[in-house]
Amino acid sequence: MHNTKEDVLARAKKIKLMIFDIDGVMTDGGLTIGDDGQEYKTFNSQDGLGLKLLKSSGVELAIITGRTSNVVTKRAENIGVEYLYQGVEDKLSAYQALIKKLGFQPEETGFMGDDIVDLPPMLRCGLGVSVPAAFDVVKTRAHYVTTREAGKGAVREVCELIMQAQETYDDITAPYLQ
Repeated sequence: MHNTKEDVLARAKKIKLMIFDIDGVMTDGGLTIGDDGQEYKTFNSQDGLGLKLLKSSGVELAIITGRTSNVVTKRAENIGVEYLYQGVEDKLSAYQALIKKLGFQPEETGFMGDDIVDLPPMLRCGLGVSVPAAFDVVKTRAHYVTTREAGKGAVREVCELIMQAQETYDDITAPYLQ
């Protein structure tokens, strides 16, 4: 989509709900499965703090992911994500149901994904975000591609971008800068 920084900031300013995929967005995309069948994922602590800060600024958080994992449930609880949808094959239907439930317009929502299954909601929301390792078909359709890699600060980058666009970043971070 090749949006200008001004366009991205204008889109980010309207966001009231930010939705994230897990694998390849909040993680590096690797899946570790133990002999016992338990799934393990590595999350970035800086991303987690970014999500908590974004939520404290008034933006709602959600996760829509195709896989189902106990570790994702624990992560969502830890960072305060109230809306968690796992095992979702049709991400567009989950997205549409969520924004209807919360009463948001598509332009008031953002979706961060990395693969073609994420495109249906990404193409309909106000701020579609991807990561550098996403396939080109996704990156070329995103409004914004992070400079940081998935699982290594990409989520935090988006959280800060939204707070800066909404002019809440300075107030939210001020207690830490004294």
